[in-house]
Amino acid sequence: MRQLVVTIALLTCILGSATSLAATFTFKDPKGDDKGPGYYTYPTDAVYIPGSFDMTQVRVREKGKNVEFKVTIAAPIEDPWNSKSWNGNGFSIQFIQIYLDLDHTKDSGATKALPGINIMFPPESAWDRVVLISPQPSSRVQSEIDIKAPDVKDKIIIPKVTRAQGNTFLAVVPVEQLGGSLPDGFGIQVIMQSNEGFPAPTDLLTRKVNEYNGQHRFGGGNDYDCDPHVMDILVAPAAGGKEEIQGQYDILKKYTCDEDEAKWVLAVVPMVYPQAK
Repeated sequence: MRQLVVTIALLTCILGSATSLAATFTFKDPKGDDKGPGYYTYPTDAVYIPGSFDMTQVRVREKGKNVEFKVTIAAPIEDPWNSKSWNGNGFSIQFIQIYLDLDHTKDSGATKALPGINIMFPPESAWDRVVLISPQPSSRVQSEIDIKAPDVKDKIIIPKVTRAQGNTFLAVVPVEQLGGSLPDGFGIQVIMQSNEGFPAPTDLLTRKVNEYNGQHRFGGGNDYDCDPHVMDILVAPAAGGKEEIQGQYDILKKYTCDEDEAKWVLAVVPMVYPQAK
């Protein structure tokens, strides 16, 4: 009997240690680069406070049967449009898309971002899942997915928990929705965008970047709708160095707009691949 008790205690200790050693990945992003390709400007309305789209850190942690995604920004997260009154998640203006490459296999996955973002991913960084951190109720997000992204709806994840506290967003996703634990060598890209409650017919809850900013429009882009509608991204090695600012600008400014849509070339955004666990 004593041997059985010792064995159970040993197993409990081992399992407890395994849980406490859950993999955690931390990605840094420099402050002050929430300008897309370097020249985007915020909308003029006072709700878009400086730093609201300036990502500074992303943490990914496996915790039991879930994966937690935490995205921190440079400003306090506020809820100026009282999202709780429309069954939202306690914030109003941000919309974050977390793209994951789970196999790092060329042409395995999707290469175009969700509607309204206007970016591509390289074939070797095709995405397999995207986690949406939206202030909108799950029912609204799902409705938008069904209408505007039916071809990739099986790759889009609405977290079972979405909330914000301080200057950090939290999304909790069941491991099974990712097809299992995050594999060694997975890729990640985090797109900082803005929640749009009245999006264009082809855009999935995203706010446009126009040539000139306005009350609820970012400025510095192109009105032909071929510019990246992105304010901030991760850039390898995602250590938060100043050189990553210029790296972001160089990535996002490589697009071509023209009166002839056939000549449009979208910006290509690579994934960031952390070291193996």
